[in-house]
Amino acid sequence: MTHKYSTVSFLSDYGTRDEFVGVVKSVIYEIAPQCRVVDLTHDIEPFDVRAGSLSLARCVSYVASGVVLAVVDPGVGSSRRAVAVEVAEGKGVFVGPDNGLLAMAIALAGGAGRAVCLTNTEYHLSSPGETFAGRDIFAPVAAHLCNGVDLSELGEMIDPALLLPGVVPLPREEGGALHGEVTWVDRFGNCQLNIGPDEVTHFGEVLRVEIGSNLSGASVSREQVVRSLKIVRSYDALNGNLGLVVDSYGMLSLCVDRGSAATELNIGSGDLVVLSQLQEGDQNSTITTAVKIAPKR
Repeated sequence: MTHKYSTVSFLSDYGTRDEFVGVVKSVIYEIAPQCRVVDLTHDIEPFDVRAGSLSLARCVSYVASGVVLAVVDPGVGSSRRAVAVEVAEGKGVFVGPDNGLLAMAIALAGGAGRAVCLTNTEYHLSSPGETFAGRDIFAPVAAHLCNGVDLSELGEMIDPALLLPGVVPLPREEGGALHGEVTWVDRFGNCQLNIGPDEVTHFGEVLRVEIGSNLSGASVSREQVVRSLKIVRSYDALNGNLGLVVDSYGMLSLCVDRGSAATELNIGSGDLVVLSQLQEGDQNSTITTAVKIAPKR
């Protein structure tokens, strides 16, 4: 069954200083003037496929049915595949590079149905170079899908099981503690962890939180910081202090009421955070004095 779509939801690392986003949207409107383009974000850190993948995964439950166009593509112009992947029995299609960017969102949307490698240049723009696939391949393909072009016409059908997986950071249990990491720091300085509240209920309402060693690609090295933090459901329950909030995506986030946890703790995306039960000698309050704190960045 051929589908027509009315919405393209667009995520990229293009930023808004240059003309890239506007050009991509103009290409879409030229081919499919009836569709609307929703900007999810264009402020993914350049080349950060994992950050783009996590952002897309957070969005996917809320995007309109239709085409999802995602471009964080450090391998542009290389042998990496450009793909379109059908989900939810054709109610949606993901378009982007096959570099793991789409994987988590596709899984959350129910898994891949049909998948195609975008090899049919009839549905591309001619180009003087190969470094702007968002304009020359992904945008026209997204627009043609909105016009009712079937997935099978866009190129060579491929086994969706062979699409590159995403890099999903999972917490691990070790020595009675749960080792997780900061997956996202939002513009308010809230630090989302890859840990949900149900995973730490056995530790009690107030947890021991250790921040120290870095994972690969994390922010600057620091000496260990130890806090005892309470889990709450809203920012005002923190009373201006640091705590663990169950955020709008159902994950635990390090937060400061009307402040930045990232600044206070000197942490960033990728930093290791260890949650455990309070130990003897830990101060049983929502805030404890840090054992050692490195200078602010």
